[in-house]
Amino acid sequence: MKKVNTSKVSALDSHLGFWLRFVSNQVSSRFENILAEHDISVTEWVAMRSLYGRCDATHAELISALGMTKGAASKVISKLESKGFAERQQAKDSLREQVLSLTAMGNQLVPKLATLADENDIHFFGHLTKAQQETLMTLMQELVVHHQLKQVPTR
Repeated sequence: MKKVNTSKVSALDSHLGFWLRFVSNQVSSRFENILAEHDISVTEWVAMRSLYGRCDATHAELISALGMTKGAASKVISKLESKGFAERQQAKDSLREQVLSLTAMGNQLVPKLATLADENDIHFFGHLTKAQQETLMTLMQELVVHHQLKQVPTR
């Protein structure tokens, strides 16, 4: 049997990307399960949080916030409308434009979900000191800026 030389192949767990993905998958999966208990997807949560406190968001702004196509963003709004959390209204200054906003029910749910997001962060990162958390956040933000990453994580 011929032996393959693997001495120059780095170990899977020697890659920073491996550890980032490992942690990210766990953080995201736990939060996704928490949101599912409220019949909300991560994408719907991001949309709701983007609309929170606004009564005049445009489709273009939501598309930018979600990093999605117009059609995909429209489907998210339709789902939120069917659940009673969001609504579309005619823009006051344009017959062709619509503005998006949360309903009273949507505005009441966002702070509750934000608390769950905070608790998820505490679950995973609460054992780190405040300085360590800030360093980790700064490093992640520096990577986003350096690589000009735009797409908001919704999956």
